[in-house]
Amino acid sequence: MAASPVRSPRWPCTRRASTRSSTRRTPRTPPTRAVRSSSSRTTAWRRCAPSTPMDRSWSAPSRASRVESSATPGKRLGEQADVRAQDGDLGAVTIRRATLARVLREEAVRRGVRIEYGKRLLAAQTGPDGRVVGSFADGGRAVGDVLIGADGIHSLIRRTIDAGAPRPRYTGQHTVCGYTRDATAPPAPDTYTMVFGKQAFFGATAAPDGEVWWFSNAPAAELSKAELAAVTPGQWRERLTELFAEDQTPAADIVRATGENIVATAAYDLLSTPVWSEEGMVIVGDAAHACAPNAAQGASMAIEDGVVLAKCLRDLPGPRSALAAYEGLRRERVEKVAANSAGLARRNAPGPVKRALRDATMARRLDRAGTTGGDDWLTGYRIDWDETVSA
Repeated sequence: MAASPVRSPRWPCTRRASTRSSTRRTPRTPPTRAVRSSSSRTTAWRRCAPSTPMDRSWSAPSRASRVESSATPGKRLGEQADVRAQDGDLGAVTIRRATLARVLREEAVRRGVRIEYGKRLLAAQTGPDGRVVGSFADGGRAVGDVLIGADGIHSLIRRTIDAGAPRPRYTGQHTVCGYTRDATAPPAPDTYTMVFGKQAFFGATAAPDGEVWWFSNAPAAELSKAELAAVTPGQWRERLTELFAEDQTPAADIVRATGENIVATAAYDLLSTPVWSEEGMVIVGDAAHACAPNAAQGASMAIEDGVVLAKCLRDLPGPRSALAAYEGLRRERVEKVAANSAGLARRNAPGPVKRALRDATMARRLDRAGTTGGDDWLTGYRIDWDETVSA
């Protein structure tokens, strides 16, 4: 039983209860044998709300074999090749959230999972028999051995598990995403373009069909959900064009060429949550450890959580031991990623002295490194599905 994300009522809520016996019968040969962490450049496009019009179409993933970095005013910092792509691995992959949701839903349905839409969880509690009871806004209830709170940064399940849980922290920036087919200077094929602008950060890549996918992390005052929704695509386009106008990079032209396919979210993080589980309830993804968007790892960490939790439920005798093992296997890594991303957020739009130091340091690092991927602690992470979890 999974909690419906509070932020997006139209996101599917899986109501099939997970029993101990059915969990242990999880096949050991999933569609892919190992889960590979996404590159730190693959997640930003998945942050956009799944119910927005721009996410209703599906397209093939974009794979990039190199990253080009530049700074203002049009200064090239360097280039990195992705050794994973060269070695036949997936490398850095960018995928639309709608495409990811479709693939996951189709696989869940194929495996017999019943999905219900429009369900909003109001409360959850553990009954006398140890099973978890969830109550929904429409009066319905669901009962299961385990309730997985995959309900995002403002998680109800996190607060249910621990009323004193820390609140999300606003990171001082908005993440704005867009798609366009009209860019006059699109990124080169198989390339990520990263721009460290004077006032904001910008990233873009081209899909196989030529459409340009881009995002920006722009410093801004915190806006409520209603205030964000009131800002039109045209207003976002105008604001970002102004922010990138002086940089002499492709960023302003790509933003200017984008029509109505622009959405934005306020960026929050949650560096550490003391309590992840209680009885048969557990939190995963942003509900447990939300990253600032700057490392672009939020969705990757959530996917990793899901696979590790599935292994623990499959291999260990009961929910309590499985949930404890899951936390033990995941906490150190996700908190390190969240701290790393928070550090990047603090350097999003530095002053002139720090900007010059950053550019010089990054240029030397890129020249020295030459490649990315491989054994890097962030993107080289692997989960062996066939390896048994022990208590």
